[in-house]
Parts: sequence; C-alpha cells; structure tokens
Amino acid sequence: MKIICIGRNYVDHINELGNERPNEPVVFIKPDSSVLPKEQDFYIPEFSNDVQYEVEVLVKIKKVGKHIDEKFAHTYYDEVGLGIDFTARDLQSQLKAKGLPWEKAKGFDGAAVIGKWLPKTNFEDLNKLNFSLRKNEELVQEGNTSLMLWKIDELIAHVSSYFMLKKGDVIFTGTPAGVGKISTNDYLSGKLGSEEMFTVKIK
Repeated sequence: MKIICIGRNYVDHINELGNERPNEPVVFIKPDSSVLPKEQDFYIPEFSNDVQYEVEVLVKIKKVGKHIDEKFAHTYYDEVGLGIDFTARDLQSQLKAKGLPWEKAKGFDGAAVIGKWLPKTNFEDLNKLNFSLRKNEELVQEGNTSLMLWKIDELIAHVSSYFMLKKGDVIFTGTPAGVGKISTNDYLSGKLGSEEMFTVKIK
C-alpha cells in the first residue's frame, strides 16, 4: 500500500502558505506506517511544536495500472473518502529552507488519517464534492473539488506515469485553505458532503 499525496492543488492554500503555484502536481509519499489506526487517538510528536491539520478528499485505487490515460482513470477507483494529512509545519519549513525532502514532516507515525470509504456512485459529480473539517465543533476548513487545479482523473494519470498504482493504494488529493495548529485535547471531525467520515482526538 502506497499513500500518494498531492501538494499545492488549491490556489487559496498555495497563497495561504506563500508558496509558488506549480506547473504540474506536487507529489510526495507517506509510508504505510503513517496511517493512524482506526479508533486510535493522535499523539502530537515530541519533535514538533506546530503540527497542523490538512483535510483532503481521498481516492482508493482498485486495480494495477501504469501510464493510465486520463479518459480511463475513472475505471481505476470505485471509492472516495476523506482524511487528514498531518504536517509538522515547523519541521517542514526547516527542511524546505535547506532544500531537503519533507518526509520527516509528513510521513511520521500517525500522520495519515484515513476515514471511511463511500462508493463514488453515491455522488452525482466527483468534481463538485463539498468537504469540511471541524475542530472542537468549529468549522476550520471547507472546500470543493471543483477548485482543484488538477482533478482526480488528471492526478491518477499523472501519478501513474511515475509510479505503478496497485490495488489498495490511496491518493490524497490536496487541501484547501484554513490549515491550522492542533493542540492537546482538540477534537477533529471531517465531513464529505453531509456524511461524517472520521473523528480524531488529539493527545
């Protein structure tokens, strides 16, 4: 199982962090050990003083594919979900300043929340999905997949030109603006449309 993440896929989030708008999708990988086990609390790691949430729409790959044409990409997944790409922002900033990879800031244990999966047929248009994140019942992030720079099928085509996709691989499709710091005793909950997809307690 690979966790393939897309960075800088929403203009408002690019502007929020002061990043340059990319000419193609920014791709990075989280190891399978970064997946937070179901029903487990998230523990803020000792090496960071600024772990931030990033809510994202997810896609689960259902079969092997390589060099997938965009027009066939929809046949490689049946389910969509919602998750969090936890990021040690202080560590990421240090690594970026030195031109080093982000993995320690993005791929640490528990850094990938994967909520429940829903059939894509539940949704009229995957390119118009509303999603949101609440922290302690306050709305902190909301987005719509129509605002993606690269849509789901475009991402699958692009990623598969570099990495063979396999059954069970998960693609995190990017986060909108509104990312922020978590603190001990916070409670996060994410919705895809009106459906609650996950809840996470912060320790």
